[in-house]
Amino acid sequence: MTLSIYDFATPVLARGLANLSGFLDKAVAEGFDETVLIQARLHDDMRPLAAQVQLASDTAKGAVARLAGVDNPAMADTETTFAELKDRIARTLAFIEGVDPAAFAGAETRSISLKTPSRELNFDGLGYLTSFVLPNFHFHVTTAYAVLRKEGVPLGKMDYLGRLSLAQ
Repeated sequence: MTLSIYDFATPVLARGLANLSGFLDKAVAEGFDETVLIQARLHDDMRPLAAQVQLASDTAKGAVARLAGVDNPAMADTETTFAELKDRIARTLAFIEGVDPAAFAGAETRSISLKTPSRELNFDGLGYLTSFVLPNFHFHVTTAYAVLRKEGVPLGKMDYLGRLSLAQ
């Protein structure tokens, strides 16, 4: 079996986003106050839960857009409720799952440049995915998980792992 950049990007990002949405569902089901949770953070110098969700979304949609060579849909960072965050996750999932896998052809060698306030980062597609996208994405999903755990939401490892793909 041959695996492509698509196989290591879209399904992994989609799974993480679905699990992130599930974290929010569990907090609601357990009766936690979302107005408190949405602003909760692990440390004063870290961004709050809402921003962690927004950054996970931005990382996923930006990665798929850049790797597939398609436009990255803009999303304003204005979410103030779990319903709005879940909608953003759903729109991100719809976008990344809607990009044709064929658009990823040649993505491993595609030149990708990211401009930050302090520098420009230049990658080939494979390096972008493995050294920037996946670690960054998982950082924000893990941080959202940790914020909710710190606030008492009873999440466990299986909530983070989500549905497993078992051999048949």
